[in-house]
Amino acid sequence: MASFFLNITCPNRACLAAGNSAQLLGKHVIAGVSPRTVFTPGRRPQSTQSSLVTKSSWTHPVYTTSQLHSIQTAHRNAKDWSDRMALGTVRFLRWGMDLVTGYHHSHPRDAHSPRFRMTEEKWITRFIFLESVAGVPGMVAAMLRHLKSLRRMRRDYGWIETLLEEAYNERMHLLTFLKLSQPGPAMYFMVLAAQCVFFTGFSLAYLISPRICHRFVGYLEEEAVITYTKAIQELDKGNLPLWSNMEAPAMAIKYWQMPEGQRSIRSLLLCVRADEANHRDVNHTLGNLNQDSDPNPFSAKFRNALKEAS
Repeated sequence: MASFFLNITCPNRACLAAGNSAQLLGKHVIAGVSPRTVFTPGRRPQSTQSSLVTKSSWTHPVYTTSQLHSIQTAHRNAKDWSDRMALGTVRFLRWGMDLVTGYHHSHPRDAHSPRFRMTEEKWITRFIFLESVAGVPGMVAAMLRHLKSLRRMRRDYGWIETLLEEAYNERMHLLTFLKLSQPGPAMYFMVLAAQCVFFTGFSLAYLISPRICHRFVGYLEEEAVITYTKAIQELDKGNLPLWSNMEAPAMAIKYWQMPEGQRSIRSLLLCVRADEANHRDVNHTLGNLNQDSDPNPFSAKFRNALKEAS
């Protein structure tokens, strides 16, 4: 089922998400020729010029080697009751996620008992569950801010764009890991249950206090960086032999624009960790801002305005 949805959504993602008719007409469509889409019942719509769509509107930036290796685990100390509540909630969810995914990395018996050793299967199970949860906050926050902008008939100052891009990035993490392993029925059920509970809870919490929610996501991404850092360390120690010489999925190579010679599973984990570190810093920054009036400093329009002003 996952591969079915993957096949019908990803190839035309750029066409559906571009949203800029001038860009489509100027770059992706041959002048004077109108694309013609053929619809066949029970099949995916196919365009006679689908090959002309070359990239997504959210093209991922290319990480340099120094950027990938400079990522470090970091923690923002809780400064008030709201920070402590966000941090406490993340730690509770971390305990639950460890229990569900069989994560025992810090257990002293790891090195001596196969029962507690983190195998490739256990790591990929953890990644899939983590990314299925991490893809929710950005979409929920963007949806609620979008509705708020419509309701108040005022600008959002660039927040929606960044939040949607974050949700899309987390979903790409999930789809990439699904290329390495397909979860069983139990995992599908757990993801469904977690999404129902987390979507509802996060939506209500964001309506009450967006600032606490962004702080919560910042702490959640701190844990994600720790998880991927430990996985990379285990891979470097030779404890994950199945991944030592495995190439990253083609989807990952295309999305992160991996250069030749840097297309291993280790490179994939480095790229995902860099993404999570970026989400960590972005959400902690958004949590420091006035949620109603401050512009989003990570918005492309805001960055361009700063360049013009300077």
